[in-house]
Amino acid sequence: MFDEVAKRLAERLLDITEQFDLALDLGCRGGSFGAQLHAVKPTAQVVSADLSYDMIEQAESISVVADEEFLPFAPHSFDLVGSVLSLHWTNDLPGALAQIARVIKPNGLFLGALFGVDSLQELKICLAEAESELSGGVSPRISPFTEVRDAGSLLQRSGFALPVTDIDTITLKYKDAFSLMKELRGMGETNSLLSRKKSLTGRKVLLRAAELYHQYFEDEDGHIPATFQIVYMTGWSPHESQQQPSKRGSGVVRLTETLGE
Repeated sequence: MFDEVAKRLAERLLDITEQFDLALDLGCRGGSFGAQLHAVKPTAQVVSADLSYDMIEQAESISVVADEEFLPFAPHSFDLVGSVLSLHWTNDLPGALAQIARVIKPNGLFLGALFGVDSLQELKICLAEAESELSGGVSPRISPFTEVRDAGSLLQRSGFALPVTDIDTITLKYKDAFSLMKELRGMGETNSLLSRKKSLTGRKVLLRAAELYHQYFEDEDGHIPATFQIVYMTGWSPHESQQQPSKRGSGVVRLTETLGE
């Protein structure tokens, strides 16, 4: 998952002629984005940063333990900052984006990929129904993800120019719900919400959720899908060379003349 999204994110640089000499792979995990960046822009030097020391040890580049909300870099340090599927772990996403904007040079670029709000919708439905049915209530189990319509506003709020957002959907297939849960744990994507239920989830709830998963979503081959919605964010650090909107009232043709009254 991380390698595939990193590849799709880095490929967006193929249509950009700017040269990025120094890049930051933020929330690098095993260094997927840095590796894909080298394939697209071989001259770029990459600094890998992650909150986990064990993660940055896997990255094949200069590495720094860093929190996205308190980046230990001087202002205007990087030509490019990329982040692959890590910013949903921040407590303050607007604050983290403001930190990213601070460390990018003028006319530098931010590329981000986040899980969208429709990610793991099948699992959310089945866990909620099973828990409500057997426990009489529902505990939050999935991290709050980003709405694509909010992503552009977040970029503008953080000081980025020319913001662009779009979405992609990746659907994976599993033999059962427990295989999916095992892989999510292996990805480090387990429930860490403060408002979650503190006791262990009962066996009956998990078995019922797995049963509902097959009942509602099983395909003709007996497998179940897991949907991951990916929100891509692109924003530039402001610079005088960038295109600017025309001044209000500078138009020479009235809109009503073009559209008709």
